[in-house]
Amino acid sequence: MEGTMSGGSPAFRRVLLKLSGESFCRPGGSGIGVDEVSRIARQASRVASLGVELAIVVGGGNILRGGQLRRDNDVIKEATAHYMGMTATVINGLALQDAMESLGCATRLMTTIRMEEVAEPFIRRRALSHLAKGRVIILAAGTGSPFVTTDTAAALRGKELGADVILKATRVDGIFSADPEKNPHAVLYPHLTCEQVLAEQLKVMDLTAIGMCMENRLPILVFNFKKEGNIERAVMGEPIGTWVSGGPRPTPASASAPAS
Repeated sequence: MEGTMSGGSPAFRRVLLKLSGESFCRPGGSGIGVDEVSRIARQASRVASLGVELAIVVGGGNILRGGQLRRDNDVIKEATAHYMGMTATVINGLALQDAMESLGCATRLMTTIRMEEVAEPFIRRRALSHLAKGRVIILAAGTGSPFVTTDTAAALRGKELGADVILKATRVDGIFSADPEKNPHAVLYPHLTCEQVLAEQLKVMDLTAIGMCMENRLPILVFNFKKEGNIERAVMGEPIGTWVSGGPRPTPASASAPAS
């Protein structure tokens, strides 16, 4: 299959993939792009076929950003705007679920806001059962509370589900000294600690999420998922992206000892 890595064993047993809402549309666009959703579904399905237990947290910024909506008007209350943003993530989750199941990959869409007609409620033990059975779980509606980003939801679920790593999907190759889309001389950092990210206020995830990962010794790999096969390369332990952790980047040979 195109893009599949050959040889070796995955470096991680269980991963949490964080996808922003912009992952679901063309760069600079909005809404849902079928080609973009299909690209994510292909890569995620191949990861699942490697035997890796995969949880995916989806954002909703391609449809609506609650914080932005609140800043632009005085009619919709801030908490309401955030709830609207949470429902946008469910729309993305439904699209990704259908795309993955069209490829024969078993999935379960789970939400923190109850809507049983389209998704299961998030219950930790049920989520862990799905993962153990080889199903990919797609986690929507963030934490279910306003004023909390989906980055923080990813950090929370990563710890709650016992993930070995958070894979933070971006459209650039990792964390740079400056915006690489604006500055061609920006330098890619191959390895950072959470303390460095916080001290330099590098734009990786929101600061609450970074602090939570640091406190729980949960590593983050920031990488470019737009390159075909990169999600698989990430779970195989290939040296792509930026590794954010106090410990070394793991390799397939050290998969039984997740980094701290």
